[in-house]
Amino acid sequence: MDIQFAQLIVNGIALGSIIALASIGLTLTYGILGLSNFAHGDLITLGAYLTLLANSLGINILISVVIAAVGTVSFILLSEKLLWSRMRCIQAKSTTFIIISIGLALLLRNSIIFIWGGGNKNYNLPVTPALKIFGLNIPQNQLLVLILTVAAILALNYLLQKTKIGKAMRAVADDINLARISGINVDKVIIWTWVIIGSITSLSGSMYGLITTIRPNMGWFLILPLFASVILGGIGNPYGAVAGAFIIGTVQEISTPWLGSQYKQAVALAIMIAVLLIRPKGLFKGTNI
Repeated sequence: MDIQFAQLIVNGIALGSIIALASIGLTLTYGILGLSNFAHGDLITLGAYLTLLANSLGINILISVVIAAVGTVSFILLSEKLLWSRMRCIQAKSTTFIIISIGLALLLRNSIIFIWGGGNKNYNLPVTPALKIFGLNIPQNQLLVLILTVAAILALNYLLQKTKIGKAMRAVADDINLARISGINVDKVIIWTWVIIGSITSLSGSMYGLITTIRPNMGWFLILPLFASVILGGIGNPYGAVAGAFIIGTVQEISTPWLGSQYKQAVALAIMIAVLLIRPKGLFKGTNI
């Protein structure tokens, strides 16, 4: 295999790791809450900037990631209290939810610009040499991103399959009314769902900052690959979203020598359109939490 091609695949896996975690959060939002959240990309950005804030105060980067997750979850729970729960109470239409999520995305992005400015930022981390593996240059941060992604996916799988709250989440995803009749505390499940979504979404933003510069619109430019991954893997299926994310991330990176990096979004869009035309339900069965 050509070294340059193999290097692109490695870069694609790193990007796919970021998209994978973020797309899990997006597909859980839809599968359990029935919400197509266009603010999801900006929640990724929020996680990255909160990590930057903690790190700039001299806090260890891993501890900064945890602090950022707490901050992101707090913002999401506030949004649930002020927005989403009220919209569910009045049985607002899906269009209303989408419009509100777009407004929330704009609020987040402009608040970040107001606080941190519009320039690029980087974590305060020591420069580490890339690892030489089979002739490939693999930055240590990319390896850390992959390890954290695998650990987070395994932890999420255990939570969904083995714990009481995970089983309740799966029941709500299957049929929320039946779950409520069966005695499941749906409101509690919704809160726990947001906590999980906020944690993994913030983590994806923190990790994205490890492999690239941080900027206010970084999450917005990820939203199309995220939706493409969710659709490719089957809407509502977190495991399918992971598979779709690695496919999208790898294909985007492989396409750069021929199309240029500026057309990565177009590649994700083309894959999403092709899947919708050929297999609208995605490669895997949707809503399979």
